[in-house]
Amino acid sequence: MTSTKTLYLLCSAAPPVFDVAHVIEDAQSRGWDVCLGLTPTAAHWLSGSTDGLAALTGHPVRWQYKLPGEPDVWPAADAVLFAPATFNSVNAWALGLTDRFAIGIAAEALGKGTTVVTMPCTNAALAAHPQFEPSLATLRTAGVTVLFGENGFVPGPAGQDAPPHFPWQTALNALDAPPAP
Repeated sequence: MTSTKTLYLLCSAAPPVFDVAHVIEDAQSRGWDVCLGLTPTAAHWLSGSTDGLAALTGHPVRWQYKLPGEPDVWPAADAVLFAPATFNSVNAWALGLTDRFAIGIAAEALGKGTTVVTMPCTNAALAAHPQFEPSLATLRTAGVTVLFGENGFVPGPAGQDAPPHFPWQTALNALDAPPAP
């Protein structure tokens, strides 16, 4: 299938990141040319798979900024999906703290008017932290489709190593949905 639109799939280090190859394949079957960007910890978690993921996408897997003067190795994005987005990534993004590649790409996408969807993945204890809801509200105000709660990921209790279900299909479906008014 010839892809005509480019998706930047950005992932934080949360257990659903281990499903990323299947998510890439699903996105590709929907017509997306996928470029995979990771936070440094997610890159560490997937370090044994990055060559295979690069072969799957046809693009280098990135987790670091390029050096000044180096060419961009990815085509321009038509959409960004940041999932799973951890508590730390959501808060850093909302605050504009772009020292990590994935956060910087997501933050810049907002200024470019690119379609941006995120699905946070955190436990209920972290979601109860007083900074989390304001961070989600900031992202929503900036135009991000935030899939959290009953229309996205519902957090489980603290101490759970992996959520029983991460609704990747919901996230991918949101990329094709028209923007909310």
